[in-house]
Amino acid sequence: MAPLPTTIPVDHHSATDRETRNTFWMIVYQVLVRVGWLFKTETVIMPAVLDAVVDSGTLRGLLPILNRGGQSLPPLFFAGPLARMRRKWPAAVVTTAIMAACFGLLAAVWRPLAATRPELLAAVFLTLYGSFALVNGLNQLVLATLQGKLIAAGHRGRAMVMSVGVGSVAAIAAAVLLLGPWLALPDGFPKIFAATALCYALAAVVPMLLDEPPDDLPQQQASSSGWLAGLGIWRQTIAADSALVRLAAVAACFSWVIMLFPHYQAYARDVLVTPIRSLVVWVVVQNVATGVASLVVGPLADRRGTRIVLIWLMGLSSLTPLIVTGLSLVSPGLAGRWFWLVYAPLGLNPIALKIFVNFALELAPAPAEQPRYVSIVGAALAAPFVFSPLVGFCIDTLGFRPVFIAGAILIGAGAIVALRLPEPRQRLAAVGAAPAGL
Repeated sequence: MAPLPTTIPVDHHSATDRETRNTFWMIVYQVLVRVGWLFKTETVIMPAVLDAVVDSGTLRGLLPILNRGGQSLPPLFFAGPLARMRRKWPAAVVTTAIMAACFGLLAAVWRPLAATRPELLAAVFLTLYGSFALVNGLNQLVLATLQGKLIAAGHRGRAMVMSVGVGSVAAIAAAVLLLGPWLALPDGFPKIFAATALCYALAAVVPMLLDEPPDDLPQQQASSSGWLAGLGIWRQTIAADSALVRLAAVAACFSWVIMLFPHYQAYARDVLVTPIRSLVVWVVVQNVATGVASLVVGPLADRRGTRIVLIWLMGLSSLTPLIVTGLSLVSPGLAGRWFWLVYAPLGLNPIALKIFVNFALELAPAPAEQPRYVSIVGAALAAPFVFSPLVGFCIDTLGFRPVFIAGAILIGAGAIVALRLPEPRQRLAAVGAAPAGL
């Protein structure tokens, strides 16, 4: 009789092989989402879509509050249930599929309502836009948790370089080949929405290919708890971690970057009388800036940590409203020709949002805390958006320039607060812990 084996068989896939595979599929997912996002670019396309139906600064001011409010508040209530899921990838599939359905429905109803019921179309657009943002917030929380679980902290910058770099090239190609011609058509918006829906539908398949091991949850975590208990845990988390409070304050200041961007294209259209084909140029410039910046930000974040990167991103982001203000001082013709400069620093927005997520992931003391930390920072991003309609109203009554200058001051204040943030990896090393996600 053969002797019994004295060792326990190991998994055929080593930890390194598993991380490599998961990193590849996470990059594929992000590339598909980035191309889909191009056709609904928040800084250019979505404000232009709403203005094509109803040209109102106040209604335009609803876009950021629907966007960030939907993305940031629901994750607070989903963080606990997500942490109790042994596998997270099914939630990624469901949320991505729902996002595809939102834009598929918008593509279907646009043409019948555009000619006969523009006011109803505006209401349907805002409803679907808000629904998309809500599900997108849950989706981003799921993806952040998957990233924290499947990709080591020191490798996330490299993954960001690949996803943003490849995604930017693909998005630029889509802008030149598809978005430009479709914007020139009188009925081009349904095609744009359908392209977004298709990209998200393809992306919904990718999480099924992840090699995600099940979480070994403690018994107390596996049991469900009500949302009132969850509120108590959030308060305890905030009270116990001053670094998290400071990061939330920086995130709140960064909100003004997002709150102002729907009004830039409106300024160019209303004051500088730029043609609609300029939208494609701005989208391309923004995606080029995002791709180029990722080549610097990703490796720097891996080597030096997320703190120094976040400080620089906040400082550079404050330049956008100042550039618009500077262009308002020259002739409209010259300002229109150089308005693409505004969208170069706006290319930092998606990178900055990723850095906020990575910072929160590393700041969390344990993997089980990562969804809660990410959701708290997301809520801080959303909080200032209650003022978004007021920003639109001020632009309608006071003009663009004073609002843009005030925004630059608030964003710059965030950079100053970020100077006092700790570097999460150094803080964890000081207590003998490994970065979350390793």
